[in-house]
Amino acid sequence: MLSLPAPALAAINHLLDQASWARERLTPFAGHVARISVPPFDAAFAVLADGRLGAAADDAEPEVTISLPATAPLLALQGHEVLMRSARLDGAADFAEALGFVVRHLRWDVEEDLARAVGDIAAHRLMATAQGVAAWQQQAGRNLAENLTEYLTEEQPLIARRVDISSFAADIDCLRDDLARLEKRIRNLAGKPA
Repeated sequence: MLSLPAPALAAINHLLDQASWARERLTPFAGHVARISVPPFDAAFAVLADGRLGAAADDAEPEVTISLPATAPLLALQGHEVLMRSARLDGAADFAEALGFVVRHLRWDVEEDLARAVGDIAAHRLMATAQGVAAWQQQAGRNLAENLTEYLTEEQPLIARRVDISSFAADIDCLRDDLARLEKRIRNLAGKPA
């Protein structure tokens, strides 16, 4: 089995270097090997003595398998939580639990990396600006979706409103029940057993 590529290991280890709690969580599993499977790719990694990740030996047998669907890159665009809900961990329970905890909670501290390049104050201001722009984009997207929905349901009714669909379904259920009662009455009047 192939080992995780060096750039991937370097990126993960960079995140682990920013989170001492994560390395402490993984240290008891030094020497243990895990496999990550994202069809059509399979790669393995080993936990090193310092809690960082390294290349797994070619003949190493993984104790834990982290399986992600082939759509993982698209799910990652929807957010970390969406991607984590699609992940499945199999194998040694304690090792899998530690890996799962680290993967769920490990985050990139962008501001810390920026601070090394531009200084603390500039990094903080850049992050605040980026967060403001991201919030503005999200709000603009929500506003566009709401306006488009209103236009298509109210002004140019190409799409039925949820309330109208529920009302229509309730009317159909009522009509079905009325028809069943009418059929039963007709059978009773005709003398046929129901």
